[in-house]
Amino acid sequence: MKVHLPVREAILNRRTYEAPAEGRSNKLRLYFNENTSGCSPSVRRALAKLTAKQIAMYPEYQAPTERLARHFGVRPQELLLANGGDDALRVFFDAFVDPRSRILICEPTFPMYRYYAEIYGARIAVTRYTNEMHFPLEAVLLALRKKPRVLFIANPNNPTGTLVQPDAIRKILNAATHTAVVMDEAYAEFSGSTMVPWIRKFPQLFVARTFSKVAGLAALRLGAVIAREDSLSLVRRAMPPFPVNLAALVAADAAVRDRAAMQTYVKNVKRLRASLAMELNGLGVKTYPSAGNFLLADFGSPGPTLFRKLEKQGILLRDRSKDMSPGFVRITIGTRAEMRRLLQAIRKEWKARR
Repeated sequence: MKVHLPVREAILNRRTYEAPAEGRSNKLRLYFNENTSGCSPSVRRALAKLTAKQIAMYPEYQAPTERLARHFGVRPQELLLANGGDDALRVFFDAFVDPRSRILICEPTFPMYRYYAEIYGARIAVTRYTNEMHFPLEAVLLALRKKPRVLFIANPNNPTGTLVQPDAIRKILNAATHTAVVMDEAYAEFSGSTMVPWIRKFPQLFVARTFSKVAGLAALRLGAVIAREDSLSLVRRAMPPFPVNLAALVAADAAVRDRAAMQTYVKNVKRLRASLAMELNGLGVKTYPSAGNFLLADFGSPGPTLFRKLEKQGILLRDRSKDMSPGFVRITIGTRAEMRRLLQAIRKEWKARR
């Protein structure tokens, strides 16, 4: 029997997203910007208190949403919880993007914007960061004249680490009269900059956040969308009734209560990020200013060989040679011991190359 499944053309013409390889828990994971210190002990204690009866129920969202809204400094009606940061981005395609409609992105950037655009059959308009990884403001303002449905800006940007300043964002919002502007603030805690206070002034502004990075809850999948109530109500229509699991809600509540743990992690990241940049610069490796929990570096043509050698030693970095230039790599900032191990391995291989 021959079966012909009616698959959408947009699905047939694209690749699947490359998820992290299996069996990496005992390796030095410096390639997916995870919190390698782990979540707060408060999170594990809270999860251990879940009862069998609670797990058997569909989750209730009102009380967790109220507590997490206070954490972000917004009203509960201005916060929408989602199944991870990726799902928080997908809802904009469900709400605003028809096949063949236009979205705008600034590359290199987080690949999920392009991933969803291809799945939904959208047209992708692209502006590019400069060679020095500066945000292409003028190109974005020009592209907004064509009224794309959605503009995605990662701020800070992944993988460049670039932080778009408020003056530039204000110009973009004033120009985006027919465009939903999504500020993806996955790394906001490290940059100290957020557009959340602007949501009531700009109805086209949506802020996406995640608990995968600073809170260390990547495995539990919890993201959020923050926007003005009337604007967010449009996005809510695209959401299923139970998008977030109870364990994620309980863990997030415990994580935000332990602000000290998150603050300590952010402080350590900033210190170790600066130290790593200085060490790499001393080896003649170019690095770029970063406002995230990672650092973009350019090892030049010997880079890909170096990255493969490090991988054989169990040190995983995010090679960006395919979408940037050979030798570019994004390095997650880990613990002090992890950074020490990384630098020792790099120095050894770098000296051997010479």
